[in-house]
Amino acid sequence: MTLLSFKQKLYTHLKSHYPNTELDSFFKIILEDVLHLSKIDFALDPNKFISDDKSILIDDIIIGLEQQKPIQHLIGFTEFMDLKFIVNEHVLIPRPETEELIYWMLNDFSNIQNIDILDIGTGSGCIPITLAKNLNNANVNTIDISTKAIQTAKENAKENKVSINFIHQDILQATQLPQQYDVIVSNPPYVRNLEKQEMQKNVLDFEPHLALFVADDAPLIFYKKIAELAKVSLKPNGALYYEINQYLGQETVELLKNIGFKNIELKKDMFGNDRMIKASF
Repeated sequence: MTLLSFKQKLYTHLKSHYPNTELDSFFKIILEDVLHLSKIDFALDPNKFISDDKSILIDDIIIGLEQQKPIQHLIGFTEFMDLKFIVNEHVLIPRPETEELIYWMLNDFSNIQNIDILDIGTGSGCIPITLAKNLNNANVNTIDISTKAIQTAKENAKENKVSINFIHQDILQATQLPQQYDVIVSNPPYVRNLEKQEMQKNVLDFEPHLALFVADDAPLIFYKKIAELAKVSLKPNGALYYEINQYLGQETVELLKNIGFKNIELKKDMFGNDRMIKASF
């Protein structure tokens, strides 16, 4: 198989499943992350031969994409804020909106050393690991109910050479947090069951529902519980950060006000959707 025949095969087999923009993205990802080549390499030598083992791997990826499996699962990892993260069926694939939340936090705390951080809902570890990588001497802790998610996040912490304190716990059953923190952050489950019809098959069928969905009649259950715990566990001048359901921005603000938070900022993401909240006392 040559580079050109690989590209032709990819587009021919998948054109009925994906728009060209997504096929372009798949081609670039496979070219860079599987073949370790650039688009310039392709342009200069489209007839370059691909080794047999790489050809077999590419065929398997194309078959997986036909089944609408996430390409990140098929290649085994994704990039998030210039760091590499292993992803699988036990964790959510990190989204660009979460990067925006982290940039907000880094802007607020980048000049402060030795801060205590708690992330609730570890997943792949993208939030705690990125914070640990970018903040000076931060003490980063993270909680998750899933032992398999924690194991994946531990591998990612090792891969990215950071030290994280992992805690296995169901936050909804917690009566208190382990210590006082300068920062508490969470991207908890927030998609209501009624919103499932808006989701793509590659998310709905292959990402963990435990980390995605909440009941229609209790969409803010995690936000309420975490805010109540944070109320007594944030240090003076500490802050609570959330990634939120875009449809429930004002409802989340009102919930925080009712619990006693005073300084609440609702922020939109790059797509113009209500996506992030910062709250403090």
